[in-house]
Amino acid sequence: MLSSSDFASASWELVIQVDHPNEEEQKDVTLRVSGDLHIGGVMLKLVEQINIAQDWSDFALWWEQKHCWLLKTHWTLDKCGVQADAKLLFTPQHKMLRLRLPNVKTVRLRVSFSAVVFRAVSDICRALNIRRAEEVSLLKPSGEYFKKKKRKEKNNKEPIIEDILSLECSPTNSGPPVSPGLYSRTMTPTYDPINGMPASSTMTWFSDSPLTEQNCSILAFSQPPQSPEALADMYQPRSLVDKAKLNAGWLDSSRSLMEQGIQEDEQLLLRFKYYTFFDLNPKYDAVRINQLYEQARWAILLEEIDCTEEEMLIFAALQDFTNESEVDEVEAALSNLEVTLEGGKADNTLEDITDIPKLADNLRLFRPKKLILKAFKQYWFVFKDTSIAYFKNKELEQGEPVEKLNLRGCEVVPDVNVAGRKFGIKLLIPVADGMNEVYLRCDHESQYAQWMAACILASKGKTMADSSYQPEVLNILSFLRMKNRNSASQVASGLENMDMNPECFVSPRCAKKHKSKQLAARILEAHQNVAQMPLVEAKLQFIQAWQSLPEFGLTYYLVRFKGSKKDDILGVSYNRLIRIDAATGIPITTWRFTNMKQWNVNWEIRQVAIEFDQNVSIAFTCLSADCKVVHEYIGGYIFLSTRSKDQNETLDEELFHKLTGGQE
Repeated sequence: MLSSSDFASASWELVIQVDHPNEEEQKDVTLRVSGDLHIGGVMLKLVEQINIAQDWSDFALWWEQKHCWLLKTHWTLDKCGVQADAKLLFTPQHKMLRLRLPNVKTVRLRVSFSAVVFRAVSDICRALNIRRAEEVSLLKPSGEYFKKKKRKEKNNKEPIIEDILSLECSPTNSGPPVSPGLYSRTMTPTYDPINGMPASSTMTWFSDSPLTEQNCSILAFSQPPQSPEALADMYQPRSLVDKAKLNAGWLDSSRSLMEQGIQEDEQLLLRFKYYTFFDLNPKYDAVRINQLYEQARWAILLEEIDCTEEEMLIFAALQDFTNESEVDEVEAALSNLEVTLEGGKADNTLEDITDIPKLADNLRLFRPKKLILKAFKQYWFVFKDTSIAYFKNKELEQGEPVEKLNLRGCEVVPDVNVAGRKFGIKLLIPVADGMNEVYLRCDHESQYAQWMAACILASKGKTMADSSYQPEVLNILSFLRMKNRNSASQVASGLENMDMNPECFVSPRCAKKHKSKQLAARILEAHQNVAQMPLVEAKLQFIQAWQSLPEFGLTYYLVRFKGSKKDDILGVSYNRLIRIDAATGIPITTWRFTNMKQWNVNWEIRQVAIEFDQNVSIAFTCLSADCKVVHEYIGGYIFLSTRSKDQNETLDEELFHKLTGGQE
């Protein structure tokens, strides 16, 4: 039996702040506890002492000094290391957060501040009706992001009122952590409560999504274009170093919002982080496709990604500036459209799958060498399986080729100028110490489309027998057709009837180069080729055109390689790392993920080390962001490459954290 003095020595006083929702100030509550009391018992005692009847189920203890949640309610205070000097806060786990979406709309909703960001983002995407949440993450904007806008606000007498879509009444998930199977396996549509009809296929697919039809319209349909003045006032990265700064703020997916210092009602950016868009399907992905289109549109308008003037005009033409009802167009498009970006139905010409088709034709080839001007030489090329062999002429096809190029894992870059009748393919083929660069030149559109499609498939390890080959050829041809010029008379008549501000559809730098009327004429020329295209198809074409840009999917970081005396830029993509000269922007070396053996982090010196095949190893410290951000990017892409169609919607969250955590 313990005497009262023994009991007093074994117990001690713990002061806990209570973050009470109905009162402005936090109140301190003092409890007498002992080290063997578990966290659940502390919370029970606390609620009894507060003695206010309300639902406390979402509340948990936050330990200020250690910057962590005490969520393991069965652990004792001793096991957690909590002593009398601990500053604990009893606060709700779900708090309000403002999210700026890719379409520049802000959504305010309740988000878990205690779940790891990977799971919180899954809940957010579920609430916003976005599939494939693993491609999306939260970005804390850099100081520059809002700088220009703030400067303008000072000059304005009236404050700018932000248009916020509030989903406050529907928490993303106030119950247990989200289950691994986030979405209905059959994707059954929800039903309209008023007329009992199935909800529109472009609307809400998840019964617990707080989106109403009107809210979903805001997220699923593109916004009117910004004025040229507003566009010019937005932050535009001028160099690779500027672009690297934009990527510094990605949140750590393995830690909670609260652990990363995010405050209640703070504004974060919700963005597609990983540029591998799995199973984009117009039937289920109205919101996802629109937000992806908007992210691509802003990347082009603000020159976050480089494109030629010709390509800029195509992007301008694909942005809808019609006055027709978008809802009706989307509905019509969805009833007709049966393709997805991953390819369509197998073509009848490929009936015998056992016989892998081959391409054979005369093409011209050029290998860049220093101090030598481009000189293309004609050879007889044969494309079979995933390789290209070329011979001096057709008669020598049965003998030894001049060279055989294995395209598995290579980079395929279009080198096209339709107006100049130039149809080139640039191949970057991985070798032990970097990249083997080869240029091919085709004679006309259809030859280019066939060979380009074959190269793209081969780079992914697929042959022309794959069902996606024919759709890929058609996609390339349709994109080339968009680049074709139309007759001036059509454009002239269209210009008179068209009420448009052409500067809204191109980057400010492109707009400065041309007079407004001249720019409108050139956009309208390009628009003639896509005028009949349904809205969703136009958005998918826009996304596809974005994906075909040479710099697509590259995320930049300023780094210092081990043994180097100057800073370099590291470009991270879905399949490779590129070392780029920070001053000139010229790639120095490329390393493929397929050749990667292992990667880890030395947390003491914050250095990422990577080993590749053939005894190639690199190490670097990151200067523009924490090394964990870069490490997570690499692991995240490797995780996403493990997804397959038969997985359905379930994800191995444990594997994600294993690949991205860096054994911290």
